[in-house]
Amino acid sequence: MQERHLTRLDRLLAGAGNALRTIAAPAGRPARPNPAGDTPDASLDEKQRAHAAGLMRVNHAGEVAAQGLYQGHAAVARNRSIEEQMHRAAEEEFDHLAWCEQRLAELGENRSLLSPAWYMGAFMIGAASGALGDKWSLGFIAETESQVCEHLDSHLDKLPEEDARSRAIVTQMRDEEQEHGDNAREAGAADLPEPVRQLMKLTARVMTGTAYRV
Repeated sequence: MQERHLTRLDRLLAGAGNALRTIAAPAGRPARPNPAGDTPDASLDEKQRAHAAGLMRVNHAGEVAAQGLYQGHAAVARNRSIEEQMHRAAEEEFDHLAWCEQRLAELGENRSLLSPAWYMGAFMIGAASGALGDKWSLGFIAETESQVCEHLDSHLDKLPEEDARSRAIVTQMRDEEQEHGDNAREAGAADLPEPVRQLMKLTARVMTGTAYRV
């Protein structure tokens, strides 16, 4: 049977379905086990718990944005292999989303109330950069993942030492984000201009500062 070629409308509808799965319902069961596994939960005081929860809410918001970003890129990808690479990365990122949501529940907190805004904003950015061509789409992914790795490293410095469950999740996420960035560079990512990289960092600071609280 001949494989059906997806139209641009098919891709946009698939992106809409992913949006509903990401922001309108609990993440559900991840495809892979939670990296925290059977690690005992630490006894955190209220200040430590609130801080860990704020950081994990930021990470969850980042994973919501990652879903939008990858789906936006995939919706306009011109190369089938690039489109498939975007979808594979999005599936791994969905595990990250579910792990963060599980940890937030353990800490007695909710995800960011602005999740729809994080998703839609990232989707539009992904589609806009992807429309410039696959090398720029991949360049945006590579730079995003590089900045995300720096962000996750900073969270490993900020999380309470006793919070081994959160730290295990963030470490696994950091390693896989690095792999996604490496894959994008190997696939032909272009280097983004410095003003674009700085604008991305500024946008990320606004999002992380907001999601920590809301």
